[in-house]
Amino acid sequence: MRKGDRVAIYLPMIPELPISMLACARIGATHSVVFGGFSADALRTRIDDAQARLVITADGGYRRGKPSALKPTVDEAVERTPSIEHVLVVRRTGAEVAENPRDVWWNDLVERQSDQHTAEPMEAEHPLYILYTSGTTGNPKGILHTSGGYLTQVAYTHHAVFDLKPETDVYWCSADIGWVTGHSYIVYGPLANGATSVLYEGTPDTPHKGRWWEVIQKYGVTIFYTAPTAIRTCMKWGDDIPARFDLSSLRVLGSVGEPINPEAYVWYRENIGAGKTPVVDTWWQTETGAIMISPLPGVTAGKPGAAMRPLPGIVADVVDDQANSVPNGGGGFLVLKEPWPSMLRTIWGDDERYVKTYWSRFDGLYFAGDGAKKDEDGDLWLLGRVDDVMLVSGHNISTTEVESALVSHPKVAESAVVGATDPVTGQAIVAFVIPRGNAGEDVEGEEFAKELRDHVAKSLGPIAKPRQIMIVPELPKTRSGKIMRRLLRDVAENRGIGDVTTLADSTVMDLIAEKLPSAKSDD
Repeated sequence: MRKGDRVAIYLPMIPELPISMLACARIGATHSVVFGGFSADALRTRIDDAQARLVITADGGYRRGKPSALKPTVDEAVERTPSIEHVLVVRRTGAEVAENPRDVWWNDLVERQSDQHTAEPMEAEHPLYILYTSGTTGNPKGILHTSGGYLTQVAYTHHAVFDLKPETDVYWCSADIGWVTGHSYIVYGPLANGATSVLYEGTPDTPHKGRWWEVIQKYGVTIFYTAPTAIRTCMKWGDDIPARFDLSSLRVLGSVGEPINPEAYVWYRENIGAGKTPVVDTWWQTETGAIMISPLPGVTAGKPGAAMRPLPGIVADVVDDQANSVPNGGGGFLVLKEPWPSMLRTIWGDDERYVKTYWSRFDGLYFAGDGAKKDEDGDLWLLGRVDDVMLVSGHNISTTEVESALVSHPKVAESAVVGATDPVTGQAIVAFVIPRGNAGEDVEGEEFAKELRDHVAKSLGPIAKPRQIMIVPELPKTRSGKIMRRLLRDVAENRGIGDVTTLADSTVMDLIAEKLPSAKSDD
């Protein structure tokens, strides 16, 4: 491999994954990490788009305590990828795998290498990595990040947002490296800052539901960065589980991935942070490369659920349809008004799509695709994707706000809200609700559904009252923890269920389907 080549990496959360990324960076090869839960077709599509010459994979990894094969997926993918010359295989589980002439075993290759290597200097704009983001429609977009600006901003934000003390802190980001959070805040930011980090291969509930808290206790973790979905799942499991562990080492908590509802924020601070640990709720994207909006621990007085203010050097605003800045108390579209070091440079191989996707909505402004509002103090509250804003009887209602209202009910652990076509109101609100474990037996009844609708109406106004509430045991999520609202819209509109290959557990949709007769709606 040489400078300018592309390398696909399809590995579990093991040390060889960051090692592979850094090895690519040292020789100037552009890496493309593909999340280890993706199918052979998804892997093949990404390899073909990047024209990768090498795939680095493993015989498998461990999930929920059991071996999970990876090599067969790679073999299937590369049968139809003519650019691939070799497959480098890490022996992780010891499972038997088919061997092909293009395969090279990691140990055989590494053991015969010199322990001396001089990193090749790179231009600041040299492509560091391509990371593919998949939306609900269209081909995945290969987001291109370069070296100098990206490394500068991830190192700065990791240090500032988490108040990092490299000599004493033990830092843990629970994301998968297959997503941008893992690139920026497991690999490049922490290592650039010399942080001591935890790398975890596994799930929060294996071998028991206190596994995360056990890890924090064992290693004396001081900074913990996770997703609102994971926090709400832990809420659902009960306060007694984290209470069994000594979490006193924690001094900063972080949230990433989607807007955190105030109920989850407070639970996180009280039950994981002992009521005194700062919570930094961070907004950023694959495209921005690094954290853009966040409170700073010890500096900002945070508000539960608010992203607060842009970091120093970042110029973000909320604008209306005509790109006019909205006043405090107003809502609209979140935009970035000036360049930033870690911004994406293009969509790999498709400059036209890059311009159309991010720069065509407002002249001279980067449009993030998210809605936001300013409160009376001018602090920013994220409202989720603009395509998650429902138009009900002419009123724009954010799915995030309705979800937050539902989760603020003491019997609700988690919720997801979608807009469904309605002949009267244009769109109607359909809510999927997971009750808390201690909610009691009456959560399947009509009285509970009415109680929740009334609770939303009291919180947000009658216009936001869900037309329909479905009580479900789980929600369809990707392995990165994002709720697949597209599938819930299929359910809400009585359509056939779409592609479920990226779900962490594809049987969830079967569980939801079983519950459909208990759907609750107003007469």
